[in-house]
Amino acid sequence: MIKKVMLFLAAFQLVSCGELQQVVNQVPQEGISNYEIANGLKEALEMGVDKQVHKLTQTDGFFMNDLVKILLPEELQKVDKTLRDIGLGNLADEGLKVLNRAAEDAVGEATPIFVSAIKEMTFDDARKILLGGDQAATQYLEVKTETKLYEKFSPVIKNSFKKVQADIIWNNLITKYNSIPLTKNVNPDLTDYVTKEALQGVYTMIGVEEREIRTNIASRTTTLLKKVFGLQD
Repeated sequence: MIKKVMLFLAAFQLVSCGELQQVVNQVPQEGISNYEIANGLKEALEMGVDKQVHKLTQTDGFFMNDLVKILLPEELQKVDKTLRDIGLGNLADEGLKVLNRAAEDAVGEATPIFVSAIKEMTFDDARKILLGGDQAATQYLEVKTETKLYEKFSPVIKNSFKKVQADIIWNNLITKYNSIPLTKNVNPDLTDYVTKEALQGVYTMIGVEEREIRTNIASRTTTLLKKVFGLQD
């Protein structure tokens, strides 16, 4: 028992004596330890980050993915429609594309923050996640990372707008719209909007991977994943 406690302590650096005592008192169920459960959940989350978040950083990672493609905010949908109605469909298409390009650029900042959150997972977190819904692990990450990711994404997206000339394209697009007679001028905060949409896209894709591991035995590609997620089958 002492060796088990020391192994747990070394692996997760528990800071609370109360939490450590709770772990010691728990009897592993169905031939699997708390250590394995926590590591299995961490492995699943790492797989989701590596496999799905990386896809979003590629060209068209957002734009060609219907699950996460960033569409126009409601106030700009009328801009899009009006421009298409007057023959400026190409400009409208380009405006939509550069919003997604900025999101693709920003997501590269996410991985270190996710890795940090995964390392902080406790045994209690792991058991709650394992017994939770089909996106419990994704929801854990969202709670742990949303504020930090927003702070990281926002300046990157702002700079990306400049890099992909989104600021110029949208300034031109909105200026043309605002100059049309009988239209109400718009001036949306596109940086905030795209930042929030990019965040939602990241969590959506991690959720896709988590659901796959939970429901498709073939997706459990390691012995540990098979053992841990077999508990919920």
